[in-house]
Amino acid sequence: MIQGAGSDVGKSLIVAGMCRAFTRRGLRVRPFKPQNMSTNAAVTADGGEIGRAQALQARACGIAATADMNPVLLKPQACGSAQIVVGGKVAGSATAREYRTTAPSLMPKVLAAFHRLAKDADLVLVEGAGSPAEINLRAGDIANMGFAAAADLPVVLVGDIERGGVIAQLVGTVALLPEAERARLAGYVINKFRGDASLFDGGIAAIGERTGLACLGVVPWFEAASHLPAEDSMALARPHRRGSGVKIAVPLLPHIANFDDLDPLKAEPGVELVLVRPGAPLPRDAALVILPGSKATLADLAALRREGWDIDILAHARQGGAVLGLCGGFQMLGRTIADPEGREGPPGEARGLGLLGVDTVLGGDKRLAPAEGHDIASGAPVRGYEMHLGETTPASRPMVRLASGDDGAVEGNVCGTYLHGLFAGDEFRAALLARLGGASDGGAYEARVEAVLDALADHLEAHLDLDTLLSRAR
Repeated sequence: MIQGAGSDVGKSLIVAGMCRAFTRRGLRVRPFKPQNMSTNAAVTADGGEIGRAQALQARACGIAATADMNPVLLKPQACGSAQIVVGGKVAGSATAREYRTTAPSLMPKVLAAFHRLAKDADLVLVEGAGSPAEINLRAGDIANMGFAAAADLPVVLVGDIERGGVIAQLVGTVALLPEAERARLAGYVINKFRGDASLFDGGIAAIGERTGLACLGVVPWFEAASHLPAEDSMALARPHRRGSGVKIAVPLLPHIANFDDLDPLKAEPGVELVLVRPGAPLPRDAALVILPGSKATLADLAALRREGWDIDILAHARQGGAVLGLCGGFQMLGRTIADPEGREGPPGEARGLGLLGVDTVLGGDKRLAPAEGHDIASGAPVRGYEMHLGETTPASRPMVRLASGDDGAVEGNVCGTYLHGLFAGDEFRAALLARLGGASDGGAYEARVEAVLDALADHLEAHLDLDTLLSRAR
């Protein structure tokens, strides 16, 4: 089990690279995360949803993702609550305090999923969540040492030297663990190192002296990680390489979801992707405004109006600018949105931006399904997945034609769809950029992801003691 000395230390990436490295050695490898919290999710082959990181890790293993790889997923929504997904299906919602009383009862289901996965594996790589040193959350823990103890797993700690204080991260984590949990520790890894690693020899000696743990590797900063789908919304707070050319603006809504939809555009050198933060207006010279997915559509629509972004979008559309809504963003572009059962927050109803002649009612079962078809305007093939609540009235002009039926709406220069993963289609992305007056670099996005996973595995082979890591698994 790979646990972190803090959040965002790079556990997901380390596990993904190990998945690819050990798979290349001929082992049957499976990723597993007992409990995840993310608004970025993926649809699985068995019709469930899991954290995006576990889907990427499954891809690194060369296998389809299944719901067993992440049996508990928490998806933050409005008013401090989170949707609880168990076994790939929505099981309800709860506040943080309510969930703490519920979590221990989920351990049997988590263990059952782990054991089903392990039956067909030579090696299961388990990812923790946050830090095991959060002792105020230790009671009823199913995500870190609580799971490690229940499944009888050795644990490797990962520390992030990029943020500073990595010695305190690791030594402090070990000091806060009870003796039985310290006995599970099989070593530690230093991640995100920049510069001459030999300069940290004294740090390794200090950590070893104070913890008795061996260093299993010092992993240098992996620049190409930015080309892999990010799971944590903290990734949106980091600066990223901005291209030049076609300007595409995306308002960062408070409950933005499935923002990895944007990654293929971000990778295009001929695209300047502008993530607009609260307090800033949408740029007037944008060729396209994308309204992204949302985990709390009514709450994010209200936030859009508080920021004045609704006025910016309406003005942009009147002046002939293109607007595209994805999932929740598609719903916001319609006439009305109603949530009579309070599925994403308090019950309510609101008028949308009125740029598309559709109405949405949230409710019923959540739709989770892979999807493929073509873009009606360009004829370009599209594929991805649907992940949404509720029904939207059919439009007179749909945007895409899927195997399951027509989807979305188009009115002039405004369009929307429920299809996630739209921009990963190379032909569709090229056609879209051409309509905006730009051009794609012609690169194959999916092939690029595969190449980065291979490079990540090479990176870990060079800087991690994978043989020792494998020998300490049981």
